[in-house]
This record gives sequence, C-alpha cells and structure tokens, in this order.
Amino acid sequence: MDISKTIASELKIGTHQVEAVVQLLDDGCTIPFIARYRKEATGGLDDVTLRTLAERLDYLNRLAARKAEVVATLKEQDKLTDELANQLQSAETLQRVEDLYKPFKKSRITRASKARDAGLAPLADMILAQNRAPKDPLQEAGHFVKADSPYADAHAALQGACDIVAEYVADNPDAVDELRGFVQRTGQITARGIDEDAERDFAAYIDFSESLARVPSHRILALNRGEAEGKLRVGVTVDSEEALQRLERRFIKGESPWRNVLSGALADSWKRLMAPSLEREARTLATERAQKDAIEVFAKNAEALLRQRPVKDARVIALDPGYRTGCKVAVIDEYGSLLDYGTIYPTPPKNDVAGAKRALGVWADKFQANTIVVGNGTASRETEEVVSQFIEESKKPIRYTIVNEAGASVYSASELASKEHPELDVTTRGALSLGRRLQDPLAELVKIPPQSIGVGQYQHDLNQKELSATLSGVVERVVNQVGVDLNTASESLLSYVAGISPTIAHNIVAFREEQGPFVSRAQLKKVSKLGPKAFQNCAGFLRIREGREPLDGTGVHPESYAVAAAVLERAGISVRDLAHGNNVDIRSKLGNLGALATELGVGLPTLTDIVADLEKPGRDPREDAPEVVFSRSVLSLDDLEPGMELTGTVRNVVDFGAFVDIGVKQDGLVHISKLSENFVKHPSDVVAVGDTVKIWVESVDKNRGRISLSMIKPRA
Repeated sequence: MDISKTIASELKIGTHQVEAVVQLLDDGCTIPFIARYRKEATGGLDDVTLRTLAERLDYLNRLAARKAEVVATLKEQDKLTDELANQLQSAETLQRVEDLYKPFKKSRITRASKARDAGLAPLADMILAQNRAPKDPLQEAGHFVKADSPYADAHAALQGACDIVAEYVADNPDAVDELRGFVQRTGQITARGIDEDAERDFAAYIDFSESLARVPSHRILALNRGEAEGKLRVGVTVDSEEALQRLERRFIKGESPWRNVLSGALADSWKRLMAPSLEREARTLATERAQKDAIEVFAKNAEALLRQRPVKDARVIALDPGYRTGCKVAVIDEYGSLLDYGTIYPTPPKNDVAGAKRALGVWADKFQANTIVVGNGTASRETEEVVSQFIEESKKPIRYTIVNEAGASVYSASELASKEHPELDVTTRGALSLGRRLQDPLAELVKIPPQSIGVGQYQHDLNQKELSATLSGVVERVVNQVGVDLNTASESLLSYVAGISPTIAHNIVAFREEQGPFVSRAQLKKVSKLGPKAFQNCAGFLRIREGREPLDGTGVHPESYAVAAAVLERAGISVRDLAHGNNVDIRSKLGNLGALATELGVGLPTLTDIVADLEKPGRDPREDAPEVVFSRSVLSLDDLEPGMELTGTVRNVVDFGAFVDIGVKQDGLVHISKLSENFVKHPSDVVAVGDTVKIWVESVDKNRGRISLSMIKPRA
C-alpha cells in the first residue's frame, strides 16, 4: 500500500502535498506552524485537513506495522500461503488484518480444540467437504470413536466434529466480514427498563427499539448511561434466520448426506460464537461513532467559546453567588489584576440586600468599576436581581452580565490556582476567574481542562483520551490563530503555543520574572530548553508589544522579516510607524503581488499573509465575534409566557438542539426542529456557542424547570 497515494485519494488532495506534509512532520514542524508558515509546500492546506492527514497517517503506519508482525508470525509457523499473503497485503483496516489472523492465533481451550486433540479434525473436514459417500454420517463418525477418548460413541464424535466446523466458520474472515456488515446494517438496538427508576430517569427508553444504523448518537450515549447505571437492559437484535441463510449459501454446496449435519453446525456457529461477538462489536462500533460525533460537537462548541470576543477596558466586580456562605466578590482592573476581594450576603439565609448594595457602591467608587459579572450557578437569579436594583438605584454608569461558571470550581481548586493566588480561598479564586473570563475568555479558559468547560453532551461518558486530544487540538488552533502576548501570557496559555511544551512554558515565565519583560522575539533563544526547532515553531505566534523590533508585534515570522521590511519600503511606510496601525492601503501601493513575490524570492501565499499582517498589525480575530450581551431584565419562570419574544445567548449546542440563556436560572432548549423553518441536519449548522439569538417561548414546565423555546417566529 502506498500510504501517500491512499491519503491523497481519501482527502482529495495531491500526493505531493501529502509527501510534503509528511516530510515537515518528520522534520519536527507542528501543525499550526505548517498551516500558517508553509503554505507553499502544502498547497495551502488548513490545520483541520492537516490534523486529519496526520491522524490517517498514524493509522496507516500502524496498519502497515501490524501487517508486518502478522506476516512474520505466520512465516515462523510455516502457515503463510500466497493467497493469505495477498489478502493481508490488500487489507485496508486493522479489523480485516485481525480477522485474517484469527484462525492462526494460539487461543484458549475450546470445545473445538478438545475435539481436534481427540483426532476429530478429519471428520470435520469431511463435513465441510460434503463428500457424497458414505451415505450415513453417523456410521462414518463411528470410525473415530476410541475407547480412551472423551468422545465415546458416534453421536459424541459427530458433535465434536461439528464443534470444529462451528469454530472454523466463526473464524472464517470472509464469513465474518459478511455477517458483520449484515448485523450493522439491519440490527436493531433495544432497551427495556429494569426498575421504577428507569421510568423517571430514562422514560424514553423503557420500551425502546431503533435501527442500529440510524439511531442518533445522543441516544446511543443515553442508552449506555442507563445500562451503566443499572436502569436499562440494552441489547442488539438481528434476523437470525436471515443470518443463517447467508451462512448456508456460503458453505452448503448442494444436496449431500452431510447437509443436515453441516446446517446444524452452522446454526450452532451463528448462535453460540458469531452472533454474541458481532452484536457486541456492533454496539461497540455504534458507541465509537456516537462518541466521535459527540467529541466533534464538543470541539465545535469549545472553539466557539474560546473565540468569544474579549471585553476590553472592563474594570470588573465579579460575583460568585451562593446562599449560606454568601456571595464571593473579586474586584479586578482592566488587565485582570486583583484589586480587592470580599463577601456579601444578598441571598438567604441572611438576606442582607442593603449591605450588599452598599458594598457594591464602595467598590464601584473606589476602583472605578464599570462592569459587574454574575456567575450563573446557585443563587444566580437572586444575586442578579440585587445587582440590577443596585445599578438602577445608584444611577452609576455600570453594566452587568451573566457568565457561565462551568469549570470555575475546577480551576479554583487546582494546583495552578493555588500557585497563582495562594492567599485566596477556593471560592474567591472562582470569582476572580469569572471576572477574567469576561475580559479574555481564551486566556482564562485554557487554565481549565477542556472537558470541564460545560459545552458538550455526555462528556464524562466519552473516551477521555480521545476527548482530551481533540479538545487540546482545538485550544491549540485557537491560541495560535489569535496569537499570544509573550509578556503577559500565563504558563497555561503559553503551553498551547506551537512548539512550546509545559516545561518550556514554565521556563519562559521564569525567564520573564528573572530578566524582566521580553524586548524581542530573539530573546526566546536564551530560554532554557527552547532550541532552534522550538523557536521556529513558536516565534510567529508570540507577540511583543512596543518591543525593539516592531515586527515582533505582528504575525510575521522572523524568517520573513527581510521580506516584510522590503514590502514596507515599497509601500513607503517606516518600520517604526508600523505599530501605529492605519496601514490599510499597503496592498494598493504594491502593484502586482505575483510579480513582487518573484522579485523578493518568496511564495505568493506567504507574501499575501505578510501584507495582511502589516495592514492590521496585532489584530485580534476574535473582534469579529458577537458582542457580549449586557444588562438584561431579570426574569423568573413565573414571568415567562408562551409566545413571549426574548433575546438570549447560546450556551451549548448538542445533537438535538441548542440551550439558550434567556436571563432565568435555567437555560431553555431550542429543539432542532425549532431552529429554522428549513431542514437542519445538525444544530451547529445554524447556531454556535456565544451567538446572540432572538427566540420565542413555546412552553414552560415549572415543576420540572424546563423551558421550550423556538427560533421560528410564531405566525399571527
């Protein structure tokens, strides 16, 4: 198998592109670096395609390695035939390789192995060959009866031979492949409730059956959870009669004295050996598919969350609401530095609303706060109501908003939080994190394990290794597309920059603390363990504001500084004037970019990117994201009525719809059928986390705390 050609065909790209990427990866280049700074070599492949290519490359390399292992083992056993070698060579999946190898594995003791040890293999061969003579299989079986054998009569000997046949059929790679496809195409996944709790927690699944091939991913995950909790009995059912007919068409050659015997062995093979394993495999594959879909949804949501627009110049009073222990407060300046902290008690049992308002007024005046942030957890609505009253009564130029506090408790109790703020208790660290989350969502959310940021479905039921790897890739992509301020970034943020490991991130911060702020990207070469390859990978994604070299504040890579300087000279702009911006007319002053690229000895894609960076040096792509919604009216479930029009913020997108924050404690659900008048394949095609949307209330279930919403305007 030519791996490069295979990947090129699958991704519909050129073989030379695949070969170029493989070479760059082998040379130690990271995917963000390749996507941004090696477009000429790859033909402009984006990082999503590059990651897919890298994953497929890894799989095919493992496939090739496994084939080599199996071939070597079969050669040692002197069992490698030309036909088997060709089948292994043409195998396209690891599953196919294992199917081909299975008959030759040294396995545990089985009914078939005992029969073989007793000398019944020749009888089994007769059954499979379906010889015309003798006319009586039982009579022929009698020839294999031995006095000292556990198969003491002809019936037992014939049954032992049938056990060998059953195992042979169950190990036959072509038969297994056909029946595997049959089960996966036609099987039904079923569920039954086990106890009364099932009706409460899994009402939709207490008497459930759906095509395994078409069941939505979120239902698979729900069924798995119900089974894990002991509330559902889940299984896969197939048409066993049809399955057996398929085996008979494959193995029975016509009328013979052995037909009934072989038919019985086939039935035993299906029922005892094939069906259980293939049904388990079908469920496993369905679960893997469901998990893959859920991880993709989670990744899209996480990326949208990380790309939320930062709120600049916000001096924040951040509130982490609570009841008995009060509402923790952290006051931070526009750079995220902690100014003060404390506790107020506007909620039960103390209900010190007046004292809470006085404290808010003192903090607002003392620190010129212009924004209040309220976490959306316990006691959020009551706290929000007090904040709204305070702003209205005080007439201060202050706005407020609600921030999703998912993961804040994870961060506040982490070793990182203890290191950053050892003087603060856990809950105050949580309030601090909420305030910073508004100011710069990306910089703060990278401190939290991606699984904990609350924008997926069934995330705790997913393969945690795959989930972590996928989400880490999402964070890495966003961090490198946005760029990182080298002099303010935390270790957590730096560790997601291409080429920077957690150890190097720690060393960068230590260097910064010992030597003072970086004044040039070149200084990175002095950081311990940051070698030439790491510098090549990371330098272009790190920014230095007002440093010695103005280009250090742009996305231009140091390897292209000479080209950037030539471009600026051609445009009549001083390098020193670069930091002041207002260079939007650079492109118009350069003439034909293709000719200029040839003149400067650089590829056109690289030159195009350089010009874009010079026109908007230090531009944050998150500025294109929707603005944060401030100062909403305080609502409760009692205020909601069907048909009411509201504005909300999308908090989570799942397979069956989107959850929208409309200013009450509980997010409302817009079912996929209510997202648009047009057909919607997946909710993520219509909305993303952070979107501001207009919605209408469909219904409110106060007892269950559920709100049904619609993005389709009701007809008059």
